[in-house]
Amino acid sequence: MLARVQSSGVLGIDGHPLAVEVDVSPGTNNLFMVGLPDAAVKESRERVSSAIKNSGLAYPRGNVVISLAPADRRKEGSSLDLPIAVGMLASTGQIGPGRIGEYAMVGELALDGSVRPIPGVLSMAIAVRDEGLRGILVPAENAAEAGVVPDVEAIPVRSLREAAGFLSGEETIEPCRTDTEAIYEQAKGLMPDLSEVKGQEHVKRALTVAAAGGHNILMAGPPGTGKTMLASRLPGILPDMTFEEALETTRVYSVANTPRNGQALVVARPFRAPHHTATSVSICGGGGQQPMPGEVSMAHHGVLFLDELPEFSRGALEVLRQPLEEGLVHIRRAAYSVTFPSRFMLVVAMNPCPCGYRTDPRRPCRCSPREIQRYMGRLSGPLLDRIDVHVEVPALRFEELADHRPSGSSTEEVRQTVQAARELQRRRYGRGSACNAHVESKLLREHCRLESGAERLLENAIEQLGFSARAYDKVLRLARTLADLERCEALLERHVAEAIQYRTLDRDIF
Repeated sequence: MLARVQSSGVLGIDGHPLAVEVDVSPGTNNLFMVGLPDAAVKESRERVSSAIKNSGLAYPRGNVVISLAPADRRKEGSSLDLPIAVGMLASTGQIGPGRIGEYAMVGELALDGSVRPIPGVLSMAIAVRDEGLRGILVPAENAAEAGVVPDVEAIPVRSLREAAGFLSGEETIEPCRTDTEAIYEQAKGLMPDLSEVKGQEHVKRALTVAAAGGHNILMAGPPGTGKTMLASRLPGILPDMTFEEALETTRVYSVANTPRNGQALVVARPFRAPHHTATSVSICGGGGQQPMPGEVSMAHHGVLFLDELPEFSRGALEVLRQPLEEGLVHIRRAAYSVTFPSRFMLVVAMNPCPCGYRTDPRRPCRCSPREIQRYMGRLSGPLLDRIDVHVEVPALRFEELADHRPSGSSTEEVRQTVQAARELQRRRYGRGSACNAHVESKLLREHCRLESGAERLLENAIEQLGFSARAYDKVLRLARTLADLERCEALLERHVAEAIQYRTLDRDIF
């Protein structure tokens, strides 16, 4: 008897439909599996066999042929255990055909018949919804994640027997519906507060500007001046994630099988801080037969923080150029070609020299000019060109350290300011996630009307400071953001002046 069961797989972060066909015929009790299964899928025959028997159900006798369709796509992982087992039971009449055609199913089986969680369930649930199926049977631990997707029933199952009972119509299982509003409420107030950072008001201002326009930022200064503390507070001042942004970010984390503190949906903007020994593959993604997202994708819609920037290998830094430009990572190998999203804010921190005290007035620098030149030479020009804001983080005075009062505006106050500027940009460009840092230059210049004083100041900066064409573009983008923070349509002289101050490396101050 032939049985056909719907399932789903994942490539990159996109789900795609799969079908498991099982045919049982008289023979010598052999099992044949076709359809490009990998080692984990081939091993399912032992797991499925034990799970069926230990669940008190009858294992098929005779020749069993399992076809995984489409046949030309490689099948990976253990998520096909449950549909294979259900297909065997349906082919022997132990499960009626009633609900099998309405639901897809995924899950790994333990030897006792229990269903274990798997990665990538969110993408699978979206694929099932797009296929027009009624719902999907998922492991109970993954049900809250699948329940985020509207217009599809996420049926939590804890065992093979429970799944068989539901598909036969003998049991009723309520679909899981995840309360996304409650998740957003729980995430509020969990970010560290910006006012906890002592002093550094001009750096906080630079962070506000960067957040308001989606600009990348570089902080340079001696050790212990608060660069890491400031960077860790940047996600809290960014605008709240929309549901679409949260859904896309959660898909990345689901495929990577990364812990999310028990949350079904990632609603707080990610903050990723890889160690400087990270390889280019761990930064951009890829790997072996199963492509995995890298740090640039894990930071999608959030912040990627690289501390001690010159200590990273040249290869790890150079792979950042394409994600920063396109917001996507294209990974092509002999066996696959996938694209991961990677629209993030890059925040980098570095010392001004190898010893770190070149700009510290209280401690002498021990580095020779040759050592400083070699140290700064580790950073490529094309990468630095993609960083809009350069800001110096000076050593703190004793009075600032000893002051126990909150310093400056709170995270919530700054976030509201940033939110207002982003909303202004959204209305101007007519796109949900468009911001000054990423919008096309042609469209940006249509909305950058320079007053006469601002135009003369920018002309002098180009002539006297030797700004390149890319630096000119960055100054315009920064000035547009500064004007948005003041809700000013025209770019005034003070906006251009402050934007020029944020191009420190172009003026070779460090």
